[in-house]
Amino acid sequence: SENIWYLHFMKTRYLVPHIVRDLKDKMVFIGGARQVGKTSLAKYIAENYFKSYDYLNWDSRDDRKKIIQSRFKGDAGIVLFDEIHKYKDWKNYLKGQFDKHKGDFNILVTGSARLDVYRRGGDSLMGRYYYYRLHPFSLAEFLEKENAIVPFKEIAFLESSKVTREALGVTLKFGGFPEPLLKQSEKELRRWHNQRVERLVKEDIRDMENIRNLSLLQILVDILPGKVGSLLSLNSLREDLSVAHKTVSNWVDVLERFYYHFRIYPFHHKKIKSLKKEPKLYMWDWSEVPDNSGARLENIVASHLLKMCHFLNDVDGYKTDLHFLRDTEGREVDFLITENGKPWLAIEVKSASKEISKNLTYFGNRLEIPFLYQVVSENGVDIRKDTVRILSLDRFLASLV
Repeated sequence: SENIWYLHFMKTRYLVPHIVRDLKDKMVFIGGARQVGKTSLAKYIAENYFKSYDYLNWDSRDDRKKIIQSRFKGDAGIVLFDEIHKYKDWKNYLKGQFDKHKGDFNILVTGSARLDVYRRGGDSLMGRYYYYRLHPFSLAEFLEKENAIVPFKEIAFLESSKVTREALGVTLKFGGFPEPLLKQSEKELRRWHNQRVERLVKEDIRDMENIRNLSLLQILVDILPGKVGSLLSLNSLREDLSVAHKTVSNWVDVLERFYYHFRIYPFHHKKIKSLKKEPKLYMWDWSEVPDNSGARLENIVASHLLKMCHFLNDVDGYKTDLHFLRDTEGREVDFLITENGKPWLAIEVKSASKEISKNLTYFGNRLEIPFLYQVVSENGVDIRKDTVRILSLDRFLASLV
């Protein structure tokens, strides 16, 4: 049944053992997109690693009263706070509860907005929590693969197989969010897209942000999937929506805080004359990107690489960042991962070509990048040409986090 399948995948979600470990020491915050599975993950941990727990959701009137009155179940080994960042004084409140009750129960906090952003105004929580960003299912997680990734070491690539290719087809089509991935129905995917985006704008963002024209924000939400993979021009968006530059800039920031999209920025280095400003934009839900172009392929790779960077950062403390490469002469490579500012690996995504990207070798030589990969959608490819390894998309993605 769907429920058994879902419970099975909650058990194997990639962050479970790390969160359980960190709860013994501090509070744990889990941020992530709406419907990515934060609450289900929190409840799974509470039900399977603690004898009793208390779940309190700020959106519930009864729960709000309990939160404000600091009234919790007496035998709770862990208290789950959901959407508490909507409470104006939530940082000081959690600091007080943790300092008072750290010997009585653990605290796990989930939220649909970026808790790492909201915490910054006066960081009274410093040193009291670990922060995790929960991503949608990646190909590796969908296949229940646990791959050890270490910066500046070669990735151990799995064999391509019928199973990895079929799983890629499913995740590419239905995205990585649990509900549509579970149902694998095109009709249900369309309905889920509509409901998720509507609730994001009319509930989450409306509750937290002072935005007067939600209908225009909704139009921006509809426009952005078509911008994936290209340089994002706020001026162009401003003209499309007939609003001020400051307004559209704020709206794009808001949508990013609520995990609708993410932006990556060009890498700067003295050895290359790099592009100064404009980022590239990708969706957290790549199934929203039109599938009749290479943009969805590029987005699924971007999402997997960002998940790997966030995992290495949140779990192991590495300073991993995702960029792209572009210089003033127009040479471009889709992705570059750095660790502590130092180039580690560069990736170019191609639909089929086995001809090595000249730009990939150019930047590889110029920046002395240890690992260069060209990822193609064609099945069964694994070729090394000079410093570049050309790999099938399923094999590359299945070997990440």
